Amino acid sequence: MSYQTNNQIKICLVEDDHIIREGFVMLLNENQGFKVINSYNNCEDFLKNLQNDKPNVVLMDIELPGMNGIEGIERIKKIYPQAQVIVVTVYENDELVFKALCAGAGGYLTKNMPPSRLIDAIKEIMSGGAPMSTNIARLVVASFQKNHNSPLSARETEVLELLSKGKSYTNIAEDLFIDKETVRTHIKNIYWKLEVHSKAEAIEKAVKEKLI
Repeated sequence: MSYQTNNQIKICLVEDDHIIREGFVMLLNENQGFKVINSYNNCEDFLKNLQNDKPNVVLMDIELPGMNGIEGIERIKKIYPQAQVIVVTVYENDELVFKALCAGAGGYLTKNMPPSRLIDAIKEIMSGGAPMSTNIARLVVASFQKNHNSPLSARETEVLELLSKGKSYTNIAEDLFIDKETVRTHIKNIYWKLEVHSKAEAIEKAVKEKLI
């Protein structure tokens, strides 16, 4: 196949947790079809060497020191568009998933996957597929099923979805990496936009109108 050199798929890793990074390097290099060309703990160093590394596949974390993974993906696609990017992260919220996919990622996996899934995902993306963890694929499908004329912003929709799952303001703040006061503001805006006065009314209306 044209994308292989010596029958090996060339891979670069961008991951700031050195234990995870080394674990991935060992796992991938054990597979005869793969060769890890380089691994980096930040986007800046990786991008400097991108033209030399010329990877077929880049495994990219999102939360990184300095430049984050989303911006990193956009830069990769400008500098070396033929590289296939798979996000490998702990984050599962739909805003990040869509930002990553819009930036040019071809796959999105969560770090709690079994090791074999990473191997399969790399083969899948090189065969023209779009590998995603099951929960991420569900998020994407759910988004297409939603009412896209919703008056709610993406963040307000996320807050309301978490509220509908019985999460407290504190839990929602932790899940979305925002403070509790911001959650309160979002909920106030949700009530106003949906013309409701309680959590139960907001959830009922959102489900009925397929806003969540």
